[in-house]
Amino acid sequence: MDDKIVKLQEIIDTNDNIVFFGGAGVSTESGIPDFRSQDGLYHMKYKYPPETIVSHTFFVNKTEEFYEFYKDKMIALDAKPNAAHIALAKLEEKGKLKAIITQNIDGLHQLAGSKEVYDIHGCVHRNYCTHCRKLFTAEDIMKMDGVPKCDECGGLIKPDVVLYEEGLDQNLIAKSISAISKANVLIIGGTSLAVYPAAGFIDYFNGEHLVVINKSDTSRHVRATLTITDPIGEVFSKLKI
Repeated sequence: MDDKIVKLQEIIDTNDNIVFFGGAGVSTESGIPDFRSQDGLYHMKYKYPPETIVSHTFFVNKTEEFYEFYKDKMIALDAKPNAAHIALAKLEEKGKLKAIITQNIDGLHQLAGSKEVYDIHGCVHRNYCTHCRKLFTAEDIMKMDGVPKCDECGGLIKPDVVLYEEGLDQNLIAKSISAISKANVLIIGGTSLAVYPAAGFIDYFNGEHLVVINKSDTSRHVRATLTITDPIGEVFSKLKI
């Protein structure tokens, strides 16, 4: 077994206060495209740049075009949890993993069985009427033609995801920072740490082991106890959990 996998196994085996901070790379092995890699959404050709489409202003002013993109590229109902999602759920079940902080909006951690998930950018499986606050699932949204409207009051439905120009949920920020500050091990996976303020959360980590698992370079490698540049699902599939 690779020396780095052996080291990661040892860190996990000897610690019971682990927190996981993950990004889009955790879900790419489940077939969900990220934004920033060479094959990501930023490199695809659209009438508008993806970061413009998933902004609050665009949602308000060009709602139909927003939903065309949202349904086509951001909801992936057929996606299944991969080895990383499953391993993390097992670690939580064993009492080793205290929290998952994810930048992803796909709900795959919850689908894998994880309970303590702080999805700081929201989740496509939660959608609400902006008028009466009735909740709708992602399946509900996909069944609706055009701009989704509430079947009770006719109000506009908005995904419970954090768009550009919108702030993060203050309660989730507090929970995330608290979990990281108390952790003895912080595993960062599948993120280039380019999205703030979320990426700044890890500055609150004061524990013993900082582990980075990411295919590309991140600004935190210099501080890491252990750095692994293999796909995260592949890494977790080699661990005995």
